[in-house]
Amino acid sequence: MASQSSKVEEIIDTTQEHPSDSDSEVDNTPEVPDAATPSTSSKKKKKKKSKAARALAAIRNKSEIPSELVEHVLDAVKADGSVGSADATEENVRQALEQMKIMDVVKGKAGIGGHNKKDMGTHKFWATQPVPQLGEGPPLDDGYIEPSKPREEVRQEPYPLPKDFEWSTLDINDPKQNQEVYDLLSLHYVEDEHASFRFRYSAEFLQWALTPPGYFKEWHVGVRVSSSKKLVAFISGVPITLRVRGKVFNASEINYLCVHKKLRSKRLTPVLIQEGIFQAIYTAAAVIPTPIAVCRYYHRPLNTSKLLDVGFTFVPRNMTVARMIRMNTVPDTPTLKVRPIKDKDVVSVAALFTRYMRRFDMVPVMGLEDVQHQFLSGQGTGNIGDGGEGRRVGQVTWTYVVEHPETHKITDFFSIYYLPSTILHNAKHGTLDAGYLYYYATDVAFEDGADDDGRLKDRLQTLIGDALVIANQAKLDVFNALTWMDNVPILKDLKFGAGDGFLNVYLYNWRTAKLAGMEAVGDVKAGRGVGLVML
Repeated sequence: MASQSSKVEEIIDTTQEHPSDSDSEVDNTPEVPDAATPSTSSKKKKKKKSKAARALAAIRNKSEIPSELVEHVLDAVKADGSVGSADATEENVRQALEQMKIMDVVKGKAGIGGHNKKDMGTHKFWATQPVPQLGEGPPLDDGYIEPSKPREEVRQEPYPLPKDFEWSTLDINDPKQNQEVYDLLSLHYVEDEHASFRFRYSAEFLQWALTPPGYFKEWHVGVRVSSSKKLVAFISGVPITLRVRGKVFNASEINYLCVHKKLRSKRLTPVLIQEGIFQAIYTAAAVIPTPIAVCRYYHRPLNTSKLLDVGFTFVPRNMTVARMIRMNTVPDTPTLKVRPIKDKDVVSVAALFTRYMRRFDMVPVMGLEDVQHQFLSGQGTGNIGDGGEGRRVGQVTWTYVVEHPETHKITDFFSIYYLPSTILHNAKHGTLDAGYLYYYATDVAFEDGADDDGRLKDRLQTLIGDALVIANQAKLDVFNALTWMDNVPILKDLKFGAGDGFLNVYLYNWRTAKLAGMEAVGDVKAGRGVGLVML
């Protein structure tokens, strides 16, 4: 089911006009930019209605998804050949379309993924920002949208807040302030579409994620109620060096934008965003101007019984619970001779990582201190088992390496980060223990022809299969991955299932052509446009 949802955008002809809508101020038809038009062009070529578009126009008054639309999507999915396309059927295509509320899209009530088109079309704040705007085509060249300014020309005073609120800089290393951020995110941060699960970042996770080498405490920005000093909003940035295609620049990785639910009408979000720097990277499930890549979540069940209990997954037709459990069982021990990373491995892992990441269009540039922080500092304290089966105390990352027995160089490594979610409205279970595939590399990628003859895929499948074993030993319930890096070819064989979540990737004040995420772009295979894992 990897490509059913993505194909819907191709089915809907987003340039069509409807007589009933043409005089209105906001056209509620979903809209996607004409990718053939450079951003410097002032005119857009008008496309003819496709056969599918005419069919959609004819079914706008129907309440159920018609068979002709299902058949059209199924044909497109089969022809695409993406992960899971061979397993597509009329039944699961119809389920995917229902999950996307496609009839609301057809009737002009919503955009892809449930986002109202009016919301997308009237982004007053984003219209003032140096980001690619909806309707622009690909740029003629990569580069900044607005040039960086000298420090003396940069606004020094913080932007004004609504009455009764004040700015606050958070010290994430201070246990009390860390707890404040934890409490805010735990109660008010990202939930799934059905409000069943909410991310729960631990104090150890926040400290690891927000204090990389060279971090600035001033980039951890909060908003407090002036009278009570209660923290009601937060946004963070950490420094990152990015390579996007052939250009390298310094940026801020923006994350954990969160506003107290009762205060979301106070317009705090735009003010928080304006406190950023010249270039930045960020992600969101929502569609705002303008994604450079779209990736999809995939999930590998480990504790199948629990996932069924909490409604994370379900038993498909022609399947039983017992059979699902058997299918999702992983080996007790890894296939390769993997071991936890040590300080002595940092130089070798850094060299392997740097070389491997040349495969992708957008990647972080890491030095030795970055590698040490990302892959070692989150391992927790004590011995494995002290923090629970398969875990150290306070552990948020697992990094394992394969060492050559003779040269002692690191030939492979994989890493996992741990991000649980609170399970809402479930009396039996309170926490969903989830692991996420982080960075990995193998020197098999450097062998001639390994990508074409399947050797690389086989090695990655074995390597990430061992990551599943480590995650299972740590008693994680589910293992998640997205369609970036080299994940796409191995997901199906490792029994990952496509989720209904999508992640849009954005660059602030940097223009580049679309990157290959869940789908290929030009001759770049799916996933290989994005080599940056956002936490």
